[in-house]
Amino acid sequence: MEFTAAFFFFLLVIIYLGASIKIVRQGFEYTIEYFGRFTAIAKPGFNFYPAFFYRVGRKVNMMEQVLDIPGQEIITKDNAMISTDGVVFFQVLEAAKAAYEVNDLYNAILNLVTTNLRTVMGSMDLDETLSKRDEINARLLTVIDDATTPWGIKITRVEIKDIRPPQDIVNAMARQMKAEREKRANILDAEGARASEILRSEGEKQGQILQAEGRKEAAFRDAEAREREAEAEAKATKMVSEAIANGNAQAINYFVAQDYVKAVEKFATSPNAKTILFPVEATQLIGTLGGIGELAKEALGENGGAITPPPPRRKGPFEQ
Repeated sequence: MEFTAAFFFFLLVIIYLGASIKIVRQGFEYTIEYFGRFTAIAKPGFNFYPAFFYRVGRKVNMMEQVLDIPGQEIITKDNAMISTDGVVFFQVLEAAKAAYEVNDLYNAILNLVTTNLRTVMGSMDLDETLSKRDEINARLLTVIDDATTPWGIKITRVEIKDIRPPQDIVNAMARQMKAEREKRANILDAEGARASEILRSEGEKQGQILQAEGRKEAAFRDAEAREREAEAEAKATKMVSEAIANGNAQAINYFVAQDYVKAVEKFATSPNAKTILFPVEATQLIGTLGGIGELAKEALGENGGAITPPPPRRKGPFEQ
């Protein structure tokens, strides 16, 4: 009988000790209540609190958690109806506040994010809501984090997952985008044509400048050639004049032969000339050329500079 009572007593002690030991998993914290009043926080690992006096109040998840925000309809500043949803990431920093400062923590965060999402996106135009997601996320994070600080939690991130405008607005935006792209394409085509015309005009301008410079250079060369020719002609005329002044009558034949050769050249190059009748026989031209040769010899100083009379010329059959 005593053995049985001892056994039951020992069994009760084991049960009591087992009930007093609190094993907390990593990533969680338990609130310990003493007759219903919060007393301490049980950290991860082994904890001993006497049973019947102390009990576990709340098991608080201390890991970062994600809460899905269901889709909802929002009216923007320019009266456009859009559908949006998102997610919010948060982490409990103080288990006691998360357990006792707010009732139903998850529902409180969800409603807080929903209402602030309507407030932030409702103050923006449709184009702003579609193009400024980062700004929306930043504003939501600031507002919600400030509001949840008394609850002992930290809002780490708020993200808008999707924004869905009505189908008619989507179609209108597609037409607008198409029109904008066509406009840019037309502008680029016009700019390309303008640049092409400018380049073509510049090319023609440069070509005309080069042609003008070429004509200028050619005219300069022609003038220089004529100047050289005039100098040579003046020098020849001077030599002939000096020879005539020295008593050499053959020098006058230079001018006569020059005009004679030009006249014969015109007869020879005439397209309608089939038969050429010389007014004088060809021997006169030869004699004239011979006189020019003698004049050249005298100018070059052959025969000691002495003037040699030309040989007698035989008369032609037509001369008297």
